[in-house]
Amino acid sequence: MSRRVVRQSKFRHVFGQPVKADQMYEDIRVSKVTWDSSFCAVNPKFVAIIVESGGGGAFIVLPLAKTGRVDKNHPLVTGHTAPVLDIDWCPHNDNVIASASEDTTVMVWQIPDYVPVRNITEPVVTLEGHSKRVGIISWHPTARNVLLSAGKGVPAHPPRVGWDLWGDGSHPSAGCDNLVILWNVGMGEMLLVLEDMHTDLIYNVGWNRNGSLLVTTCKDKKVRVIDPRKQQVVAEKAKPHDGARPIRAIFMADGKIFTTGFSKMSERQLGLWDLKNFEEPIALQEMDTSNGVLLPFYDPDSSIVYLCGKGDSSIRYFEITDEAPYVHYLNTYSSKEPQRGMGFMPKRGLEVSKCEIA
Repeated sequence: MSRRVVRQSKFRHVFGQPVKADQMYEDIRVSKVTWDSSFCAVNPKFVAIIVESGGGGAFIVLPLAKTGRVDKNHPLVTGHTAPVLDIDWCPHNDNVIASASEDTTVMVWQIPDYVPVRNITEPVVTLEGHSKRVGIISWHPTARNVLLSAGKGVPAHPPRVGWDLWGDGSHPSAGCDNLVILWNVGMGEMLLVLEDMHTDLIYNVGWNRNGSLLVTTCKDKKVRVIDPRKQQVVAEKAKPHDGARPIRAIFMADGKIFTTGFSKMSERQLGLWDLKNFEEPIALQEMDTSNGVLLPFYDPDSSIVYLCGKGDSSIRYFEITDEAPYVHYLNTYSSKEPQRGMGFMPKRGLEVSKCEIA
């Protein structure tokens, strides 16, 4: 009778591989703003990176087809009057990107397929509704033109009752007024405002796979699951991690929630939670004692979570399964240089002939 000692998995031998020198971008002045967003967004056509910019905020958009040294006069996307804090490519149009800024606005940009001669300064639409900086934006995964933003501020234009929430043209953003606003980008209007739910700064907002629920983490040490249609919190967990440092949370494909945070001893932790029993974690693992907030990136097809941290020089990957211990360590990719930002390529942009999975 043979006893299986090693867990069976297709992804036990996954490894990270850096690109060759001629496929890298050089001389990019990455922003030094102290904000825990990824500072980088990528899709099958372009990579966008928030950069240092005098007299306002800017980000640079580079075509994936043209790598190498970046000219110091390369055109930027410059419309914000204060530093850009977050950027996100539209999942339904590879030439559309949204940006959130300390200047209280969210802007949506059309990026041409050719490299422009001068800076792009005119957004397609400017979304104004936050009264303080907007730190988080996220496109709806399935409804076209819906954007979410999170930040601070009193809503300038309260939404009318009876709007079709997932109608054509919407997008959510989170600002530092502890508001989450969903926008209809096509019309340039608010769809709805989620207020009186967060008592402090919102750390991150994530959609579930079909966009019917939101998960948020907040400085008040609570993870909330929100149904935006009902405009109510459907589940809440206080102190999933005991430490005072920021928490991150994302949805898994099966509805579970994956969190990263810190223990009381400032050790970095990861946790897996089931909404049916939100009180006790399915899995809780301690990792190391580094300072950087762990940003989780999830691939629902392979059920692998990639954990990156600003200032880290490694990326760890874990497989999430239905059998104990539920979160299985796979491998670590290590580099010589610390990470300043990171972006996650959609599956459409991978070279499957080279067995790329993320």
